[in-house]
Amino acid sequence: MTSPRDQTDSDASEMPELVILKLGGSVITDKDRPETLDSAALEAAASAIARRLDGSLRRLVVIHGGGSFGHHHASAHGVTTDTGTSHPDAILDIHGAMTTLNRSVLDRLHAEGVPALPVHPLSVGARARDGEFTMPAAAVRGMLREGFVPVLHGDGVVHTGEGVTVLSGDELVVSLADELGAGRVGVCSTVPGVLDGEEVIPEISSFEAVADLLGESASTDVSGGMAGKIRQLLSLEAPAQVFGPDRLDAFLAGQQPGTCVR
Repeated sequence: MTSPRDQTDSDASEMPELVILKLGGSVITDKDRPETLDSAALEAAASAIARRLDGSLRRLVVIHGGGSFGHHHASAHGVTTDTGTSHPDAILDIHGAMTTLNRSVLDRLHAEGVPALPVHPLSVGARARDGEFTMPAAAVRGMLREGFVPVLHGDGVVHTGEGVTVLSGDELVVSLADELGAGRVGVCSTVPGVLDGEEVIPEISSFEAVADLLGESASTDVSGGMAGKIRQLLSLEAPAQVFGPDRLDAFLAGQQPGTCVR
């Protein structure tokens, strides 16, 4: 695997395709047990990333959800994507749980030789009164230019008039994919795609077409579950794939597993 400094600062048009990968919190944690990793799933994901990096995959941003870490604390404090808190202790409970999970993700990636670095959204992002989220992408862009793999996560975010609300990993996917000009987006979930009964829907182009199929998450999730994911992904310019953990390697290799959302 190349070292971070081996990549040159080429003209943007000559840069390899940028891939954004979202690892669902339900994939890498046990969402029914507070602050509990699914170590085997996280190690498998890190191994898949390492296998493809520098091969079919050259530029990658990883975003992970909160799972049983952030969601548990956000729910306990009554904080959602639109209902916030101004209590520092509550904010640090949520953010601290997410940075703990982020450190675990980084440790697994480092063990596989992946040059991953953290980016904590609470420190750099903001949500306007109308709910619109913005985050300067300069740091992420700089990390990519130097050959690193930026690793971001769902977090708290300062929200005008609300203190701090929840920022979902799916919002980060949309913000960064459009800002950075991602070529492909992958959302690794616990299901093999968006399901109609037991069948995977191959493609979704409108929310209304699948609204009746998208139920609430069975575990604590303050960011909207699968319905929230699809709403977010439909706003992307780049095509997005929703797939299960066993198809992560296929997505990283350039295939189109699961459900395509565009």
